[in-house]
Amino acid sequence: MTNIPLAVPDAGFGHDPWWVVGLKVLLVFVFLIVLTLFNIWWERRVVARMQHRIGPNVHGPQGLLQSLADGMKLMFKEDLMPKGVDKLVYVAAPVIVSIPAFLTFAVIPFGPTVKIPFTDTYTRLQITDLPVSVLYVMAVASIGIYGIVLGGWSSNSTYSLLGGLRSSAQMISYEVAMGLALVTVFLFAGSMSTSEIVAAQSHQTVHLFGTAISLPGWYAFLLFPSFVIYVISMIGETNRAPFDLPEAEGELVAGFLTEYSSMKYAMFFLAEYINMATVSALATTLFLGGWRAPWPISIWDGANSGFWPVLWFVGKMMCFIFFYIWLRGTLPRLRYDQFMRLGWKVLIPISLAWILLVATVRAVGRETTFSRTTLLVAAGIVLVFAVISLFVPGKPKEDKTEVDDGEEFDAFAGGFPVPPPLVKTPSRSEEARRG
Repeated sequence: MTNIPLAVPDAGFGHDPWWVVGLKVLLVFVFLIVLTLFNIWWERRVVARMQHRIGPNVHGPQGLLQSLADGMKLMFKEDLMPKGVDKLVYVAAPVIVSIPAFLTFAVIPFGPTVKIPFTDTYTRLQITDLPVSVLYVMAVASIGIYGIVLGGWSSNSTYSLLGGLRSSAQMISYEVAMGLALVTVFLFAGSMSTSEIVAAQSHQTVHLFGTAISLPGWYAFLLFPSFVIYVISMIGETNRAPFDLPEAEGELVAGFLTEYSSMKYAMFFLAEYINMATVSALATTLFLGGWRAPWPISIWDGANSGFWPVLWFVGKMMCFIFFYIWLRGTLPRLRYDQFMRLGWKVLIPISLAWILLVATVRAVGRETTFSRTTLLVAAGIVLVFAVISLFVPGKPKEDKTEVDDGEEFDAFAGGFPVPPPLVKTPSRSEEARRG
């Protein structure tokens, strides 16, 4: 690929020849398959290094072909189907999960306009784009929830059913927090198109005390709370450790996957790793400038042209994949009630408050003559107090009064028969203190 001259017009989306669209679809499909094989190997190697083990190192150089060997093993394993399953739904569930995982990459920009080698055709390194591309990604990704629920329900297994219900509640809950985290990005970029959001992060100029300061345009810095909320939500959305509660071995064996084997199991496994790549690519696009080169590489004039942007994009995405692996090797699994409380009582309220704050700053800065600097300082003070309030201990609960042994208990006093309250028995240490 070569740099595009300024005299060549950009045809835009929807005007590529059919063979160009087919070529881009094929390249994205091959990229995701190869990336999945690499991520499985990389995760096993990194976790092995964290745990002072060797990891896969036999098949291929440095064990790189181990993932391919595992895939071939699953392909040729016997496909078992338990009795009493709904055969149509049981077979369709892995397909419903895996297909949306591929479709989400249709609107992810990998780079700018380039010239296809050995031709005179110019095209953008993106299959297509929509005015609401981010909503398209979230809508398509949410379809995978149906596959997980249907897979657990159709398996005719209690463990699978509980795993499917737990996974659906988890993914729906954290989709709400993820969607709210992206609202502030839409407010700053003024668009939901992925290509326009990348273009909006090229640079940012902030006026403080009458001085224009040029800052990195990445929304990960400008909208740091949104970035943190999105990162937490994307881990919960993909059911990865420490939020892999639908596959809690001590409770649900393997969750909704318990009754699956052979290629059906492999399709669920493939969808999980592609979803990791999807949310990582979306985070790169929305918060890390997409395919644009990071500073100080961006100082080079040719950093954002030709095939170089693909390298920057994949590098940023792999940083998120490494973050996934790092969390899996370090943090223990949360309890389910702790996990749901984090989503509904912490992330969603903070997201709503942050949206209100950002919208107020943007509206006041555009429609009034009020000093944005003063407003930003006031907003920062409010945010600091809000964060401090999260660490203030709550009011301790009062101990329930003990019922005297001589007092008669009326089980029907409230209109319904109830058992008598438990009387606290003093421990040996308390009896010793009393003498």
